[in-house]
Amino acid sequence: MEQREPDFLQNLQHELSDGKAWLGRTIVMGYAALAGLAVVVFTIMSETAFEWFSHGFAAYPWLVLIWIPAVTAAIVWATRRFAPSAAGSGIPQVMAALDPQLPAEHRSYFVSIKVTIAKMVLGSAGMLAGLSLGREGPSVQVAAGVMHDAKRWLRPGSAMNEHALLVAGGAAGIAAAFNAPLAGVVFAIEELSRKLESRNSGLIIAAIVLAGLMGVSAFGNYAYFGSMAVPQLGLAALLPSVLVVVACGALGGLFSRLLAASLTGSPDRFSDWRNRYPVRFAAGGGLAIAIIGLVSQGATFGAGGEEVRAMLGGESDVSKLYFLLKLVATWITTWCGVPGGIFAPSLSIGAGIGHDIAQFTLGPDQQLLLPAIIAMGMAGFLAAVTQAPLTSFIIVMEMLDGRPMVLSLMASAMIASLISRLISRPLYETLSEHMISKVTGKPVTHSNHH
Repeated sequence: MEQREPDFLQNLQHELSDGKAWLGRTIVMGYAALAGLAVVVFTIMSETAFEWFSHGFAAYPWLVLIWIPAVTAAIVWATRRFAPSAAGSGIPQVMAALDPQLPAEHRSYFVSIKVTIAKMVLGSAGMLAGLSLGREGPSVQVAAGVMHDAKRWLRPGSAMNEHALLVAGGAAGIAAAFNAPLAGVVFAIEELSRKLESRNSGLIIAAIVLAGLMGVSAFGNYAYFGSMAVPQLGLAALLPSVLVVVACGALGGLFSRLLAASLTGSPDRFSDWRNRYPVRFAAGGGLAIAIIGLVSQGATFGAGGEEVRAMLGGESDVSKLYFLLKLVATWITTWCGVPGGIFAPSLSIGAGIGHDIAQFTLGPDQQLLLPAIIAMGMAGFLAAVTQAPLTSFIIVMEMLDGRPMVLSLMASAMIASLISRLISRPLYETLSEHMISKVTGKPVTHSNHH
């Protein structure tokens, strides 16, 4: 039987005749634009809040010893009182909402307009407190909450089911937060859906790109950390590169394991104290973060973007202990239970590891390699913590405009992620299973390592 060529006009007519499908697509794209806008607003709120904090810290540095514990305690109190599911990153919550073992009636506990608004307000408050957290993980929950709301307008059986809306929303959050649409698409496949249904994958990707465009139209098409000059990576780069990747894989795996143990409540005295007096624990954590910030002269406050820019530019005067102090500050921030992510702090910890190793191993004539080694540290540490190597290397590539480094970034993310897997279970998966069992009161049976 001969294959007929597609009849353009007939197909067009068929495509346009299904009005309900077009209505559904229009609703989805409208919500995707809203999701992108929500992330843009959240970005502006977070950055303004952190600017205010920085001005205050510059004027009255010692005041942080009172300010940070007080605001951290207030955030944790408000989170627990009004939106307990807004605590933490936001990515495990979206994964929990996507999990088939979660009864449908519990889904809006993790993603809803209410949770989105709480996440935006409380996440920005964390920046105002100067805590070591990022807005990128939370943007996933912010955008997913907006997209999930579209289901009330869609008829049952339409192309975009609830699952597809959540995948599109979560990935749109990454795309808009990092100004990295490609990372959003890969994140949807790697972390959220594991399998993209082909019948609506086009619409999902369109929604992700549209949300990403909202970020571009608000902030311009910029690379988050500027463009980097990449020299030829010869043999001189081999030793520092291997050291960076192994160090990031091992440290990232340990960090991931530490976070999982702290957040799922391992049996120790501190976790016991946190369970009994969460607000007092948060005040104590806030005090520790303030002291670390004073010791590092303010370098560990906030997401860490300024420090990364300085390191990449070769004008950084951060101490050799920066990566360790930043890691401890990020761990305590997360442990306190405030809404905030670990993506941006992980990038700055990885940059610190890369920067330190480059300082020890590169001669004065090899300083051109510094940005490349730092970039590999960023991709490696983020991949080790999240165990999402594809998303990690694409985020770093898009943030640095580092296309010439594609292969070395990919290799560092893949190898660091493999090393981390020997040390720790996937962090987001562990946390999402813990959240589901807390809500349903039943242990989650599967553990589908991917």
